[in-house]
Amino acid sequence: MRRKTRTELNKLLQERNEYPDRAKQIDAEIRETFGETYAVMVMDMSGFSRLTLKHGIIHFLAMIHRMNQITMPTVDEHDGAIIKFEADNAFAIFPDAEPAVDACVDIIKRLEAANTMLPEELDMHGKFGIGYGEVLIVQDEDLFGAEVNLASKLGEDLAARNEILLTEAAFGRVDASKREYEEMEMSISGLQLIVHKVKL
Repeated sequence: MRRKTRTELNKLLQERNEYPDRAKQIDAEIRETFGETYAVMVMDMSGFSRLTLKHGIIHFLAMIHRMNQITMPTVDEHDGAIIKFEADNAFAIFPDAEPAVDACVDIIKRLEAANTMLPEELDMHGKFGIGYGEVLIVQDEDLFGAEVNLASKLGEDLAARNEILLTEAAFGRVDASKREYEEMEMSISGLQLIVHKVKL
């Protein structure tokens, strides 16, 4: 399936801005053209800012490369797809939340295995947020949506090292008998969230 380009999205957004009376019709067209339903995983590497200050940007880029080499095949093995890497963050989609959780667990294990071969100060650790719902995907290179935003906040801001946090929507899609979850209340940017943490 060929996904539509950013140019095509921008054209529709321009029309929406120029013709606000047609906003509902254009919104429906945007959803029809770009909207898909997926589980979204946002992964953030823990401690990279500190390491960059200590070792410099080339060291930072080399660690990101190592992270990508571990993350990409793991996501692929669980029927997911990487949409983009941004600095030390990875954004991926999965057909459902369960394989997204499985991928996160495997990434943590593979990072820990890689860490055994490295000095402690070069260890890599991930933090993960998972959402589920409608997303707008632009030509396999970017994605937008409420659950994308929530997954980003969970992975980048609220998760601790080696933590996997799920939104309520994502938690509603997993088999809670397969592994243990802890329900928590968290707040960020004025939002009160019910979050479910995978107990590893």
